Amino acid sequence: MGKEGKAIFRCQQCGYESSRWLGRCPDCGGWNTLIEEVFKEEKKYSLHPEGHSVPLPISKIEIEESKARYKTEISEFDRVLGGGIVPGSLILVGGEPGIGKSTLLLQIANSLSSNYGKILYISAEESLYQIKLRAGRLGVLAEKLFLVSETDIEVIKRHISEIKSKVVIVDSIQAINDYEISSSPGSISQ
Repeated sequence: MGKEGKAIFRCQQCGYESSRWLGRCPDCGGWNTLIEEVFKEEKKYSLHPEGHSVPLPISKIEIEESKARYKTEISEFDRVLGGGIVPGSLILVGGEPGIGKSTLLLQIANSLSSNYGKILYISAEESLYQIKLRAGRLGVLAEKLFLVSETDIEVIKRHISEIKSKVVIVDSIQAINDYEISSSPGSISQ
C-alpha cells in the first residue's frame, strides 16, 4: 500500500482512492467523504511471527472441553454465541448509540473476571471515572477486572502483554488509533 510520504485521499464511506481531493466521491456519490491519508512506511504486521503457523488437517485439531467456551452468565448473550465465548475469537458488538453496549460489555467483563481470572477492559471513549460510576450502579466490583482508558494501539498492545488477561474488551474499536497511519480514528485505513 504505502510508500513513505505518499498521500492519497480515501472515501470514508466506500474506500475509493484518489491522488487528489474531490468534493464528491465518484464511486459512491458521497459528498465531502474523501480524507487525506499520508503513509510513512509500509510495515508488515502479523498475529503470528513468521514460521509459527502450520496448516493442520481438521481431524488433527483437538478441542479441550474444559477450555471450549467462556460462559458469561448472561444466557441470551451466551446463546447467541453458541454457548459462550470461544477462546481466541473476536466478537463485534454493534448497535445504535445509547442502546447499552458499554453496559452489556461491563457486565460481561465482571462475570468473566469473577469466573475465569483477569479481564482487561479498554475504554477508548469514556474516562475511568465514567466507567467506575457505571460499575457502581451495576454492582461491578470484581478484583480481577482491569480498566484502562486508552486510544493508542501501541500502548494497548503493551497493556495486553503486561496484564495477560483471558479476555480483552475494547469499547469502542472505532476510536482506537495507530499513529503510524496518518488518518483519523474510525477511518477505513485505521
